[in-house]
Amino acid sequence: MISAVDHVQLAAPPGSEDLLRAFYSGVLGMTEVPKPPVLAARGGCWFAAGAVQLHLGVEAGFRPGRKAHPGLRVVGIDALGSRLAAAGAPVHWDDGLPGHRRFYSEDPVGNRLEFLEAG
Repeated sequence: MISAVDHVQLAAPPGSEDLLRAFYSGVLGMTEVPKPPVLAARGGCWFAAGAVQLHLGVEAGFRPGRKAHPGLRVVGIDALGSRLAAAGAPVHWDDGLPGHRRFYSEDPVGNRLEFLEAG
């Protein structure tokens, strides 16, 4: 019955939209997707890269996820790691997944992100 993942929702603190835009669009190169007006009134922002969509929703009392995270497949993982590090984001390489190169990072509000590439 399930055919695909439509999007992954991450939480963010109120008023963090400019930080999120700078990171997800500016650093990661994702495109901001306009939210429907009724949802835009709630705050937050949505981003896409190809078929991948990440929705950042405002949550009062926000605490970043430390274990839960999206795993994002990438091409050119070394260049991405360098780009994130240059932007001040942490880059923690992990060789625990056979057949893949991967690292963990965080967005500017502390959400954990995994980036991986086959190889």
